[in-house]
This record gives sequence, C-alpha cells and structure tokens, in this order.
Amino acid sequence: MPFAGGCIQGYGKTDAKGELPVDNVLSPVDVTKTVYHAMGIDDLQATDRGGRPFNLLDEGRPLVELF
Repeated sequence: MPFAGGCIQGYGKTDAKGELPVDNVLSPVDVTKTVYHAMGIDDLQATDRGGRPFNLLDEGRPLVELF
C-alpha cells in the first residue's frame, strides 16, 4: 500500500491466491531503504552511545526498478 500511485510500477508475482510472493520477495528493510532513496537519502549516519559511527541504512536495497 505505501507505493500505490506515484508512478510506481508493478513488482513481483504472487501465488494463485495472491497470498504469498513467489519471486522478488522483499523485506521491510527494503521498503524503508526505497522510501529513503526516493527522498534522496542514501546514507544515514548515526553514532552510538560510545561515539562509534554506524549507518542506519546498512541493510536492504532500494527497489529502484519501481521508478
């Protein structure tokens, strides 16, 4: 639902009942990274309590084929 409209193309296929994906399975991390990518944010650095940097967007991949 978060991609309804807005020039988003269809993505993947489901089983005969439309319940489960059969290809192009993605995770919430992929959806999050796609939303940030659409906003132009590809690197989101933060620091932990010890002052060590880490990237909030390390996992997942943007689904650029949707655009």
